[in-house]
Amino acid sequence: MAAKKKSVLVQRVNELEDAVTRMFTGEPPAPKAKKRRKAKRKTVKAAAKGAVKKVKRAAKKTAKKAKKTAKKAKKVAKKVVRKAKRKTRR
Repeated sequence: MAAKKKSVLVQRVNELEDAVTRMFTGEPPAPKAKKRRKAKRKTVKAAAKGAVKKVKRAAKKTAKKAKKTAKKAKKVAKKVVRKAKRKTRR
């Protein structure tokens, strides 16, 4: 099992005790412990925003695909027309 986390008060008491003993023994001060960052939790608003973003992205993707297929169809139609013109000239 993981070690039980000390309360902030207990941590501070330990630091002060250590500082006092270091003062009398002549040891240099202990290096300061780095502050831990709190994990950010997604709020409902942020989650909703993310969902909206996903929907928008999906819509964009489908629109892009539709545009691409339309472009391809146009290209094929042009090709057919050109071929037909060539045949009529002969």
